[in-house]
Amino acid sequence: MCDDTVALRDLLLASKRAVVFTGAGISTESGIPDFRSPGGIWSRHKPIDFNDFLSSEEARRRAWKLKFMMDEDLRQAAPNAGHLAIAELVRKGLVSHVITQNVDGLHQKSGVPDAQVVELHGNTTYAHCLSCFTCYELAPIKTGFEKDGTLPVCGQCGGLVKAATISFGQAMPESAMRSAQKATVGCDLFLAIGSSLVVYPAASFPLIAKRQGAKLVIINRDPTELDSVADLVIHNEIGPVMRRVVIEVLA
Repeated sequence: MCDDTVALRDLLLASKRAVVFTGAGISTESGIPDFRSPGGIWSRHKPIDFNDFLSSEEARRRAWKLKFMMDEDLRQAAPNAGHLAIAELVRKGLVSHVITQNVDGLHQKSGVPDAQVVELHGNTTYAHCLSCFTCYELAPIKTGFEKDGTLPVCGQCGGLVKAATISFGQAMPESAMRSAQKATVGCDLFLAIGSSLVVYPAASFPLIAKRQGAKLVIINRDPTELDSVADLVIHNEIGPVMRRVVIEVLA
């Protein structure tokens, strides 16, 4: 092991309440594009603002078309070594919560229980009513949309149905933010993995943890604005680093 992974192993072994925070970088290793990077989805397609989705049938139509196009990238994606390593740390009780900016559900697929995943930006694997929050599977919605352009409405209350992700201009989910805040304040080790740490308010959690006295570790291929305040920074691929660390921790 290199010095950085030894240091991370030692921090994990000394921790009693570790929290993992993940961004797009962990999922790019599963072949899912980073939406904000050059060549990413937002550089090729203008995102639909939430207020436009509410007010315009045409915007809703474009949103669903874009959503189903993006699903092509997600369909074959599977948890990678980074996801699996984090799931193992959760299973062993070394990590209490996984706070994620990702919407792909790969942490749950890797074996992290739903109750221990905090999704700050929602989840793209299902839809829900914006009024009563009834959940809907995507397959019937896609079938109707591709057949004749049918836009989904809630069978319970008649409200608008939308993919269960947070759009531009949409308020962050209060429950998830409270859960993330509670987990962050209570941790003694905060691992920020695969996040550029520029999208707020989500990117504020590493600073909150640090101010509460927790150790801060940043694992990201590229430098971040918070590298200077971290206790340990590793600029490398996530999967190999986390796999090596977990093997050593659980040896």
